[in-house]
Amino acid sequence: MNVKIFDTPEVQDFLKTVAGFDQKGGSERGKKITHRILSDLYRTIDDFDITAEEYWSAVSLLNALGQASQFGLLSPGLGFDHYMDMRMDAADQEAKRTGGTPRTIEGPLYVAGAPEFESFARMDDDPDLDGETMWLHGQVRDTTGNPVPGAKIEIWHCNSKGGYSFFDKSQSPYNLRRTIIADAEGRYHALSVIPSGYGVPEGAPTDQILKMLGRHGERPAHIHYFVSAPGLQHLTTQINLAGDKYTYDDFAFATREELVVEGKRVEEHVEAKQHGADGPVTEVVFDIELSPTEKDELQNRHKRPRAMESESQESQLAGTATV
Repeated sequence: MNVKIFDTPEVQDFLKTVAGFDQKGGSERGKKITHRILSDLYRTIDDFDITAEEYWSAVSLLNALGQASQFGLLSPGLGFDHYMDMRMDAADQEAKRTGGTPRTIEGPLYVAGAPEFESFARMDDDPDLDGETMWLHGQVRDTTGNPVPGAKIEIWHCNSKGGYSFFDKSQSPYNLRRTIIADAEGRYHALSVIPSGYGVPEGAPTDQILKMLGRHGERPAHIHYFVSAPGLQHLTTQINLAGDKYTYDDFAFATREELVVEGKRVEEHVEAKQHGADGPVTEVVFDIELSPTEKDELQNRHKRPRAMESESQESQLAGTATV
């Protein structure tokens, strides 16, 4: 058609009506944000002469994303999660909250309520015959180098097939998910299995969008962390295991050089053996530094919908545990 109507008074007045500017109720901030988003989308339709077929194909794909619960998967793939990290990094820099282990994206697969242990935890509730035993440990310190006794370290990762418990119903509810309270020297230890990398499901809505962009949907092997302690800034991060094909080509843009950790194979690891390891292990060391802050809101992870943070989800998991 090659028509341009976005800048006409009729369309501009229409946008204000759609965004609820002529209504007294609702959220003023929500109206302004909606107006901005709709304006950008309407202009895009004009600028690229988007056809009705293209528009309704996009609507169908959005419906498919919702039905597959994949908006949380597509979000990091389109860089939104990393962009939010970039904004928080910039805010820290401006406030001179420097130092500490770098943050990186949380992802959509955290589950609250993992079993809590002091100093050491064995994470594998399920046998993983294809998995390689991992001895994971480190120390939590503040930016002056002092140990942080009692730091709370939440760790979660997938199994050797790329599946996460809770979302993969073949696994026990909290397999490979633990909370560890650091010892008097800020140290933590875990016996687990080396996770694998994985990709978005072939042919799924997220996969379709990434392929339209000429991109893959693969993630390297990685391990997620939440780390917190009073008076220190909460850290959301993850480590990527060195040597993975996608360590520096992560579709979710989570790789940071300081967070790439190399595993070291140890044929006879005395400490791991004392905690039940049988045979060789891959030792992974990840030390963590937390920055000081007096702001309560920075000492806790930001609020967002997460699995098991509502009664209905707790009931759901309780049901799966009895099957």
